[in-house]
Amino acid sequence: MRLRHIEVFNAVMLTGSVSAAARLINITQPAVSRTLQHAEIQLGFALFQRVRGRLTPTAEAQTLYPHIERLFSQLDEVQRLASSLKTGRGNQDELRVLTVLALSYEVFPRAIRLFREKYPDVAVVHEALHSPQIVSSLVLQEADVGYVFSAISHPALSHELIGERQVMCIVPKGLLGARQLKAGVLSFGQLADLPVIALDNRDPLGVTLGHVLRESSPGLKPVMTVQTYHVALALAHHGVGVALVEGCTAASADRSKVDVLALEPAIPVTVKALRPTARPNSLVSRAFTRCMTQALQQIA
Repeated sequence: MRLRHIEVFNAVMLTGSVSAAARLINITQPAVSRTLQHAEIQLGFALFQRVRGRLTPTAEAQTLYPHIERLFSQLDEVQRLASSLKTGRGNQDELRVLTVLALSYEVFPRAIRLFREKYPDVAVVHEALHSPQIVSSLVLQEADVGYVFSAISHPALSHELIGERQVMCIVPKGLLGARQLKAGVLSFGQLADLPVIALDNRDPLGVTLGHVLRESSPGLKPVMTVQTYHVALALAHHGVGVALVEGCTAASADRSKVDVLALEPAIPVTVKALRPTARPNSLVSRAFTRCMTQALQQIA
């Protein structure tokens, strides 16, 4: 298929009709029909069944479409990168910062306060995203710096370790006895007797926890699985179960509702700063990373 065939095919799949597809990509209806016919001749099979003026995708078209969607997603990334390059680099009056959600509650606000004391005229644009989204945005140069847990390595990004935390257990009040509370730690074996809230295995910490728990406590059966640390924390606040989260999220725990204990043996969680290697590491970006490091130390 040629690129024009793909564009028209995608437009018809999105809109469901020749007329709507023509409006979407700003060409005439006959041009859409001719392009579809050419595409089908070249492919050797029909893309749509034409019944009473309506187009219904064939099984072959349905099979082909997910690959077309991925292609358009990649084209969109090219356009976004081109737009980022067009707007220029190294704007010292604005800093675009990305963080995982868990760092946006306690660490990021503290860092902003420290940063604004030194750079009151720099406008900070912040967005909380999942780790894969942060990596994608930085690769496309849509932000200056991102902060994540245990980042996946990427050749277009530089990594800087700025801190380390431990996995903590957030336990609803009343679940533990006085002796366990006094000890201040929970072992994997003790977790097996408690309702545990697990983290999604698409999350870096969730992957680590899942592996360790399978190896160290095969009898542990989570009562539920969630995608974000603060949802796990909220569920612990409501007495649903024990949330296993990193120390930054644990700092937000309401001690009137939950007890916070360390997990033993300890599971370290690294905090990293990511930057696009193609974008200069600006003065304000370096300064903000120092503020993030200080903020992490404040909640140690």
